[in-house]
Order: sequence, then structure tokens, then C-alpha cells
Amino acid sequence: MRPTPTPSPAPSPRSPRPPHPSRRPPARRAAAVRLAAVLGLCGAVPAVLVALRWRPLTAFDGAVARAAHRRAVAEPGITRACRVLTDWVWDPLTLRLLCAVVAVWLVRRAAAWRTAAWLVGTCALGTLLQQGLKAALGRDRPVWPDPVDSAAYTSFPSGHVMTATVVCGLFLRLLHQYGAGRGPWSAAVALAVLSVAGVGLTRVWLGVHWPSDVLGGWLLGAAVVAAACAVPNRFPARGD
Repeated sequence: MRPTPTPSPAPSPRSPRPPHPSRRPPARRAAAVRLAAVLGLCGAVPAVLVALRWRPLTAFDGAVARAAHRRAVAEPGITRACRVLTDWVWDPLTLRLLCAVVAVWLVRRAAAWRTAAWLVGTCALGTLLQQGLKAALGRDRPVWPDPVDSAAYTSFPSGHVMTATVVCGLFLRLLHQYGAGRGPWSAAVALAVLSVAGVGLTRVWLGVHWPSDVLGGWLLGAAVVAAACAVPNRFPARGD
């Protein structure tokens, strides 16, 4: 007598593959878009007021700038330290070179050429935005009979501040994306906050920017970072 064949179990339904990161409709991406819009609108407010030469803003900028300049002249030691920080450590060229080094590392060590392009492209976009606003608004820098530092181009927004905000924000995004540990993450956040706040204070202390230039640089730089966070910059396959 032939044995009755055992019926094979019905194939279990395959679990669906997770959606491609670039096609997934994440809530985070929508939140980043909303945040970018809010920050961009907030950054546009000082730009419009500067263009209109709004007197309360002009008076506030002048009062703060004069007080800071008096202290800068009276405290040459602090002023020298601010010049070293702003001319070397937080200089836009230094930060852009650092971005280039990180981009090369991403390509050579992690084969993450899309992420490297995202990093470089966002930095370039921030630079184009700030230079376009400088050319469009043409705001004069503070002028002093006894200057402690000098700067080229027009004043709004601060290029130092906007570049530092964009670069530090992008680096934090990359650290989060690649799973930095708690210790390195906390140190990176502290360093980023110190850099972004410090460069703004040094520009006003040295008498080369008005306070509203710094505020505009912070807000517009943060808007660029938020917009960049809404753009997918890596893919599941090897090679990014």
C-alpha cells in the first residue's frame, strides 16, 4: 500500500520589503520642510527690515554695535582672541575646506558619494544664498574711527555666521545619520553651539557686523540645514 503523501505546508506570505528611503513618506521629512519654511520666513523678516531701513532696527543695531566697539577697544586681549577665532578657526574658508575633507573621506572610506555630494551641494547653496542677499541688499558695514578689524563685501547676512551655522548643522546631521555614540554626540552638539554662537558674538565685538546681520545669518543658515535634512542623501545599496 502506497503511503499517503503529506501535503506540503502553504507558503507563508513574504514580509514586504521596507520602502526605499528616497520613496518613503517619512514624518521627519515633512517636519523638516515645515521647519525650513518657518526659519526661512523668520530669516526674511530682518532682511526686509534692513531693506526698508526700519528705524527701530537701525537704532538697536547702532546702540549694540557702539557698546561692543567701546569694549573691544578697551579690552585688547579679548579682541586679539576674537580675531584669531574669527579669522582662522571660524573663517568661512576654513569651514568650507573642512567640508571638502569630510566629503573626500565619505567617498574614499565609506563609498558614500551621494552623501558627499549632498554635503558639498548644501554648503554651496548656502554660500550662493548669502552672497545673493549681500548683493541684493548692499548694506554698509559699521564704520569706526579706530577699527579693531576689517572685512570685505557688504554686511547682511553675516557670511561667517551663516557658513558656521550651515556647516555645523550638516555635521550634526551626518553624525546622527551614522549613529554617533552618546558621548561623541554630546561633545559635537556642545562644540557646534559654541561655534555658531561664538562666531556671531565675535563679529559684533570686532565691529564688522550689526547684530541683525548675525541674527539673519543664524536664521537663514538654520533654514538651509532644515531644508537639506528633508532631502534623502543615502540609499540602501552598498556605495550609498
